[in-house]
Amino acid sequence: MIYINQFFSKIFNQIRKIYLTSNLYDKKISKISNNDFIYKPSPHLLSSLIKYQKKKIKIEDFSLDEIWKNKNINIRDFNNLNNFYWFFSLDLKSSKENTQLVIKNWIDDNRKYKSKSWNFDLTAKRIIAWLSCYNLTYESSSEDYKNNFNMMIKKQTNHLMNEIDKSNLIDDKLIGCASIILVGLCYKDEKKYLTFGSNLLKKISKTSLDNYGFPKSRSIKQLILYLKYFVLIREWFKESQINIPQHIDETIYYLGQGYAFVWQNTKSDILYNGNNISDNNNFDNYLKRLGYKFKSEERELGGYVVLKNKKICLIMDAGNSPNQAFSKDYQSGALSLEIISNGKKLIGNCGYHKYKNSKLNELSKSSAAQSTLVVDDNSSCKFSKNNNSWLIKRGLKILKKEITFEKDYWKINTSHDGYQKQYKTIHEREVEFFPEKSVFIGSDKIIKKDNTNYKFEIRFHVEPNVKLMKTQDNKSILIELEDEGWKFTCDNYDINIDNGLYFGNKNSYVDNQNIFISGVTHNQIENINWKISKI
Repeated sequence: MIYINQFFSKIFNQIRKIYLTSNLYDKKISKISNNDFIYKPSPHLLSSLIKYQKKKIKIEDFSLDEIWKNKNINIRDFNNLNNFYWFFSLDLKSSKENTQLVIKNWIDDNRKYKSKSWNFDLTAKRIIAWLSCYNLTYESSSEDYKNNFNMMIKKQTNHLMNEIDKSNLIDDKLIGCASIILVGLCYKDEKKYLTFGSNLLKKISKTSLDNYGFPKSRSIKQLILYLKYFVLIREWFKESQINIPQHIDETIYYLGQGYAFVWQNTKSDILYNGNNISDNNNFDNYLKRLGYKFKSEERELGGYVVLKNKKICLIMDAGNSPNQAFSKDYQSGALSLEIISNGKKLIGNCGYHKYKNSKLNELSKSSAAQSTLVVDDNSSCKFSKNNNSWLIKRGLKILKKEITFEKDYWKINTSHDGYQKQYKTIHEREVEFFPEKSVFIGSDKIIKKDNTNYKFEIRFHVEPNVKLMKTQDNKSILIELEDEGWKFTCDNYDINIDNGLYFGNKNSYVDNQNIFISGVTHNQIENINWKISKI
């Protein structure tokens, strides 16, 4: 049945490709209204999403006759060229005539659908770029050019509306939805574009966010991306003097609470489930400039526990794995820790490698890359490859969760069933913190339902700049965290220092180290006690 389904799927996709390039489809998406381009969005509203170059470039620096004729361009450069986000780095003194010539040449070459240049994500971004850079792309142009520009904007938008339900990536759907809404605002076409985009945006929120407004994927990066786009869309409504739909304000409120919880309260990038080191300080300034202020006093949200005072922040992934549809960036780090001391990461996770190398992507999703338990070299979740993504094949559930947060005593106690099916084993972790003594006391219990013995490892990853050194008695490991010193100890089990890879910086990796406890289970309940104390 699998092969039969694949066979018919391939046939359907081939027929669909033929249809998209046909005159019939071109005629369908060419049915447009004659509304004029009225609302001109401010380019600065996109500053949370666009990385502006400090040194502005001039359109005259490009070979205008050859820009779309280069057949040897790599896919990354092709995408960057065709999404037109490079327009935001153009000097405003650039020639409008030359800028518009670039668009005219693109239209002449791509008037009908082409799978490569009309890619869903590229098309959505291109629409946003053309409309937001109107002072270069539209002003002082001829009537013939304006008619072509307006026609091509709406034709591409019709294509997005036709394809958006077929897009598999929720993030792409969100960007496509933003571009459809922008077209509706710019051309005052509420009936066709604005209502469609607003309803779709509401549907995306309902489908991909949980009851507390946190992404069902549990991805921090996705939460921030959602917040950026929802704020952008709201500001477009506000600037165009169109009533802001209530569901947009509600979604921003909940996303903002999540943002305050995972970033503004910690002021550190916590490396869970697809997250990397980012520059959210710029986004904070953007929000402040536009008058947005978020706060959260929650200790648990989105499956994460965050306990903190002025000096120490203790974070744990204590949430269920997402279902398969939302698991593209999930990492099997249930009960993994991060500890921040005076703004510096004492214990962390390895981060996430997303592109280019599927082996590194698979490695960064393993439990071994997180500060938690690994049983018999296996992760707590099983993944299978699907369309170049590793998706959950077998997930896990949190079985219990107890959180205590008092001035002089913190405790997180939780467990999961990720190893139950294969090893008939429950992993329970308890972490206590005594603020006055600056001491963390941890206990990892391996609770078995049979007498089978197997090896285990518990890893505690540190960032590349953190130095580890084992003491001469082999009973402790010293942690040098810039101007702070900490000591890691563990009773009755071997502790060592191992080398690893750190994926905290996006799409790159460097060497790092980790403390690891290793042993073999001999008891029904294996209790591994460890301690991290400041010296």
